[in-house]
Amino acid sequence: MTLAAMKASKSGWPRVVKSGSVTVRVYKTQSRGYDLYQVADFTSGRRRMRSFSDEAEALAEAGKLARLMATGQTTAAAIRNPDAASYGRAMELLRPTGDPLEIAVGRYAEAVKLLGGCGERLVDAVRFYLDHDPGNLPDKDVAGAVEEFIAHRRARGKSVRYLSDLQSRLGRFSEAFRVKVASVRGPEIQSFLDGLKGSPLTIKNYRTVISTFFAFAKTRGYIRHNPVVDTERLSAASEGAVEIYTPGEMAKLLAAAPSAFVAPLAIGAFAGLRSQEIQRLDWQDVDFESGFITVGGAKAKTRSRRLVPICDTLRAWLLPHVKKSGLLWAGSHDSFYDQQGITSEASGVKWKANGLRHSFASYRLAQTQSANQAALELGNSPGVVFKHYRELVRPDDAARWFGLVPERAANVVPMQNGGRAG
Repeated sequence: MTLAAMKASKSGWPRVVKSGSVTVRVYKTQSRGYDLYQVADFTSGRRRMRSFSDEAEALAEAGKLARLMATGQTTAAAIRNPDAASYGRAMELLRPTGDPLEIAVGRYAEAVKLLGGCGERLVDAVRFYLDHDPGNLPDKDVAGAVEEFIAHRRARGKSVRYLSDLQSRLGRFSEAFRVKVASVRGPEIQSFLDGLKGSPLTIKNYRTVISTFFAFAKTRGYIRHNPVVDTERLSAASEGAVEIYTPGEMAKLLAAAPSAFVAPLAIGAFAGLRSQEIQRLDWQDVDFESGFITVGGAKAKTRSRRLVPICDTLRAWLLPHVKKSGLLWAGSHDSFYDQQGITSEASGVKWKANGLRHSFASYRLAQTQSANQAALELGNSPGVVFKHYRELVRPDDAARWFGLVPERAANVVPMQNGGRAG
C-alpha cells in the first residue's frame, strides 16, 4: 500500500495523505507564534483534530490513520457488534475489487433500483448479461457460421435434399442478418419469422432450422444462449384445423399447375406423401410395374420405409411426365413452395396447409373404410388417422376425388371407375 502527500493549493496546505481510496488531511496553523500541524482524524466515526508541533510527525500519523481506515480496522473498532463484524467482512469481500465501500454500495443501490427492488436477482441479471454480451465472444458473422454449419452437416453424410433445405432457409436468414452471430437477439428473429410468407408449418420449419443452427453455434462457442428460445413456439394447434380440398378445387389446381409441378402435385393428392418426401423422391422409387411408390427410410419423416399404391388416377397424371431416373422435383426447396403459390393464384383456389396430404387421407379412409390401410400408406398410426379424418368425407366424395384424370388438353374429367387404388 503506497502513501502519497499531495498539495491541495498554491501554499501547499492542507496536505493530503492517501492510502488506497482513503484520504487524510493535514492542516498547518499557528498558535502563540509557533507552527502547529493538525490531522483530521475520523477513526471514531466523527471528525476530531489532532495537533502536532512537528510536520513530519503529523504526516506520519496521517499515514498511519489512512492505512487503518483503508483496511477498515479503525471504523470496525468504533462500531458496536454485530455491525462491526459485518463491516469488516464487507471490507474483506471488497478488497480484491479495489473499490471503496461507498462506491460499491452506490453501485449496488443503483442496480437494485433498476431491477425494481429485487436485489436477489442482481447476480442472475449479471449472468444474463454475460450470456448475451458479444464483446467477449469470437468474432464470427452469421454467414460464416452458416457456411460452417452446412459443411459440418455435409461431412456427417446428410442427404442432398436436407442440405439444400438448409442452404435455402439459412441462406435467406443470413441475408437478413449480416451481423455477428452473438449479436442476434430473439425479438429480431421473431420479426424475421413474422415477415415470412407461408403456412404456419412453413414458418415452424424455418424456426426449427434456425434453432438447430444456433444450437450448433453454441457448441462452437460463438454464443452462450440460443436466441430462438426467446421466440414464439408454434404448436400443433396454431397450425389450424384439418383442411381438405374438394374434388372441384383439386381439378382446378391440377389444370393450373405448371408442367414441372404436376407430378409433385399429383403425388401429394393421390398418394398422400409429405412435401419433404416428395422433394426427396426419385423416379426410380416410382415402380409402375409393381404399382407401388417406395418411400425409403431416408426420405420418410418417420425414418421407416413404406409402400404406397399407385392408383389409376395417379398413374394417369404421372405417365406424361415420367423419367427413368432423377429427382421427381428437380427444383430447389424454395421454388417448390413458390410453385404452390403460383398454382394457387392461377387456379383461384386458396392453398391449404398440408391440404394435399389431408385430402388424400380423408378420401382414402372413406374409400377403404379402413384406418389401418390408410395409416399404412400415410406412415401414421391408425389412431392418428381415425382421430383427424373420420367422417370428413363420404364414399361418393372419395369416388369423385379418385376419379379426377387428365385429358390431352390438360382439362380434368372424372373417371367412370372411381380411380381404383391398389
